[in-house]
Amino acid sequence: MAERPARKPRKLHSAQVIRTERLTPHMQRVVLGGDGLADFEADTCTDHYVKILFPAEGATYPEPFDIERIREEFPRDHWPVTRTYTVRAWDPDHRELTVDFVIHGDEGLAGPWAMRAEPGETVRFMGPGGAYAPDPTADWHLLVGDESALPAIARSLEALPAGTTAHAFVEVAGPEEEQKIDSDVDVVWLHRGDRPVGEALTAAVRALDFPEGRLHAFVHGEAGFVKELRRMLRVEHRIPREDLSISGYWRLGHNEDGWQASKREWNARIEAEQESTPAA
Repeated sequence: MAERPARKPRKLHSAQVIRTERLTPHMQRVVLGGDGLADFEADTCTDHYVKILFPAEGATYPEPFDIERIREEFPRDHWPVTRTYTVRAWDPDHRELTVDFVIHGDEGLAGPWAMRAEPGETVRFMGPGGAYAPDPTADWHLLVGDESALPAIARSLEALPAGTTAHAFVEVAGPEEEQKIDSDVDVVWLHRGDRPVGEALTAAVRALDFPEGRLHAFVHGEAGFVKELRRMLRVEHRIPREDLSISGYWRLGHNEDGWQASKREWNARIEAEQESTPAA
């Protein structure tokens, strides 16, 4: 596999919490705004994401905040901790950035913060990144994911022109976690219950009668089921790599730091294994 070009440093932004809203029992919305978003743009991809910086416990950083200076002068365990979240919505006219957080009580870092965030609180983040938007030349679209991919799937569906042929499958804990999406695509909500994450998604995609024509697919969420769906699409259905946006947002048993450290190697290994597997 060819070496990827070095990543350009993402721009640092500073914003303030404008308001918060509990969307479902396990999804919290935080809307950010302020003059620090004057040069922020997130209009080219529907999976745009930002990397929010959370101060390390007990650390105080000099002003003006400079992430490169911090990394040069502070010990590693005092660097800000990053957590990656999808841009659910960006309103350039009002300079408001909406981010939705999956929450599990006091578990984790970003979820508890989002539950307790107060208007006026400063939030620093880098970005945006992103690489996917529904291809208008595709004959049909497939969007698949768990809660972590719901913001990107919702934004993608809302970007599709009316009448577009699309199949969307979203797995959530139960019916109380379903959300209203402003799209004429009928989302298939799959309720996980006590089943493993992604089991219902894998079964639903396998049972789908694929329409004729070129598919453009977006499949994201827990790495285990993403691996299975990658094999299904690439090996069984022979979907070209360039027509797939498919990757694990997270992995069971790993926090984001551990997963991000191994994600590129994991993806490369899985892709190599599946590229060498003949279709049945």
